[in-house]
Amino acid sequence: MEYIYTFMLVVMIILAVTGLFIGVMNDAANFLNSAIASKAAPLKIIMAVASVGILIGAATSSGMMEVARSGMFDPANFTFRDVMILYLSVMLANIILLDVYNTMGLPTSTTVALVFCLLGAALAVSIVVITSNDAISLAEIGRYINSTRAMAIVAGILLSVILAFSCGSLVMYLSRIIFSFRYHTVFKRFGAMWCGASFTAIVYFALFKGLKNVLAGSAVIRFIDEHTVLALAIVWVICTALLYFLQLFKINILKINILAGTFALALAFAGNDLVNFVGVPVAGYDSYMMARASGDTSMTMGALATDVSANMYLLLIAGGIMIVTLWTSKRALSVSKTELSLSSQDESDGEYGSTAASRGVVRLAMHINSGLEAITPRFVKEFIASRFVKLPEEERNGGSYDLIRATVNLTTSAILISIATSLKLPLSTTYVCFMVSMGSSLADKAWGRESAVYRISGVLTVVSGWFVTGFGAFLIAFVVALVLMYGGNIAIIAVSLLCGWMLLRSNLKKNKQAADDGSRKEHKAENAEEIISQSIAEVSETMSQVTRIYDRTMIATFKENRKVLREMVQQSEELFAKSRERKYQIMPILYTIKDNEVNAAYYYAQVVDYMNEITKSLVHITRPCFEHIDNNHEGLSKEQIEELMKINDDVENIFAHVNNTLKRNDFSEVEYIVGLRDALFETISEAMTNQLRRIKHKQSSTKASMLYITILNETKTMVLHSRNLVKSQKYFLSHNEEE
Repeated sequence: MEYIYTFMLVVMIILAVTGLFIGVMNDAANFLNSAIASKAAPLKIIMAVASVGILIGAATSSGMMEVARSGMFDPANFTFRDVMILYLSVMLANIILLDVYNTMGLPTSTTVALVFCLLGAALAVSIVVITSNDAISLAEIGRYINSTRAMAIVAGILLSVILAFSCGSLVMYLSRIIFSFRYHTVFKRFGAMWCGASFTAIVYFALFKGLKNVLAGSAVIRFIDEHTVLALAIVWVICTALLYFLQLFKINILKINILAGTFALALAFAGNDLVNFVGVPVAGYDSYMMARASGDTSMTMGALATDVSANMYLLLIAGGIMIVTLWTSKRALSVSKTELSLSSQDESDGEYGSTAASRGVVRLAMHINSGLEAITPRFVKEFIASRFVKLPEEERNGGSYDLIRATVNLTTSAILISIATSLKLPLSTTYVCFMVSMGSSLADKAWGRESAVYRISGVLTVVSGWFVTGFGAFLIAFVVALVLMYGGNIAIIAVSLLCGWMLLRSNLKKNKQAADDGSRKEHKAENAEEIISQSIAEVSETMSQVTRIYDRTMIATFKENRKVLREMVQQSEELFAKSRERKYQIMPILYTIKDNEVNAAYYYAQVVDYMNEITKSLVHITRPCFEHIDNNHEGLSKEQIEELMKINDDVENIFAHVNNTLKRNDFSEVEYIVGLRDALFETISEAMTNQLRRIKHKQSSTKASMLYITILNETKTMVLHSRNLVKSQKYFLSHNEEE
């Protein structure tokens, strides 16, 4: 056995472990979101329940390994070397693809990633095999790959997106009509029956999606297959009676229901999706052992198509790695934040922006709603409106949504996936869980006119990302496989090391970023005292960064340093994004303050607004400076540089006094700062006059003149707002002391 095959196997094993980490980070949202968002239990209990489901699911996933072994291609037409390159290409492409999606914080389907990576790699290897054999033509490529299965999964994607969203909306709407947001009174009467139906769906889901491979051929599965309706009715009656009994003892059966759903989804995730992470390395290991036993590395691999059970110890180790990742990774919940932010009952902060498509969808929905309201009787509209009266902030449980919606999300997802599994339809767990959550949030009227356009933009971003997954996975695997096939052993080693370096660098960077984000995590201010504490820190930090960025931008512009200017643009835009986000956080703060703290909150709002304007002006300076130099325009003249250097020194002096004033909360120098500001404005006015004179005498290029005037105007605006910022901060602190 040549060393290169051992190297390839080791690389696949290492990437398999990495894939388990990344896979859990990507798919944790599927089974954790509902429990976390509704605060059904402490996070540790939710994680523990999910861990048990993962372990059991991993131990029962042996039958799913066939997908990687022969699901997308016929191994009988490939040699051992071809198969090893194919599998290595899949692992390299799959890991990179999932890592990119996790970096973007977008949920994707590991099933689609695996299938299209297999399809892309198989096509590339098939082309090389066919073109190297004159006796075979490309017309026979259908014998090598199984494109039908990939097309079935694409059809499943379309079906799952539409069906899951529609069902989630319908079930949530009916549930809210029955229970309303003040559901406790009605729930005492009908809650056991409703939760019993949910439990029945979850049990059915666990049997068919999670444990069917283990229980295949058993009397239970046969009875359910032959008498499905009767079996479900029996389970529903038993669950209803049991839950009613627990309800008599004041036990919250909704929380039990949510934890049971979390367990079932985690079980299905590990039981069915484990193949996406370890299926290819296991198939590679089996191929390696077959070739090693025969001693012939040119043998064809038709034996891979036979049904071989995976090693139980290997599956348990994989499950253990998944559990450790779930508990220890700082990024395991990053994808969950995307879904939670889009389905939250609170107003969206516009993270995904507004697009023409989302605006069009909202306008269409408003027209349809107006038409329906016109033909709906008044008493019906009044009744429906009464069922959707939201709870005030102080009566909520602090979660993104309540227990009713969490139960709807889990139950509807379980039902859809169970039905698809029983009918042998390809359906993605990620797609179903995400779209059900979006549908339920729409029906629950979380998508108000203030946030609908942004949430729809977010959903369209995620859904479009799913479809790009297939294309990206196929293309990456195709290219990698071609490089490895034509490049030989040198390419195998080089590409493996390159991808390993990229992955290591990416993970180190993201782990550092996650740690920094955790250390910078701010406590939500709930009173004037906390507002003051945050304001002092925020204002001081922001002004310090503005001073540094402005100074470096001026110097880099004088020296025409494109690299530094690009860096300053990035930093100024990040600073502006934080300031803009802080503006969106004002309203939740105002909701929580007391009546006697209104004046303090008013000046805090002014402080935040001035910080936003200062950072906006900074962006309007750094960006034109970079674009001017990046486009290789003529630099500033000697006179312009001398004038800007003086202005830069004056600005730096003003900002130094502003920063000292803010850090010490000593406003004795306010009038001195005003004097410095007025002197600077005179300097800017003089510089503007000189520049107009140069333009008149054609002593300056058009682009340089435009840049120069932009810097002067935005500098004046920035300094003006910094003075107003100090003034508002002074009033803010003095008003709070009076109160």
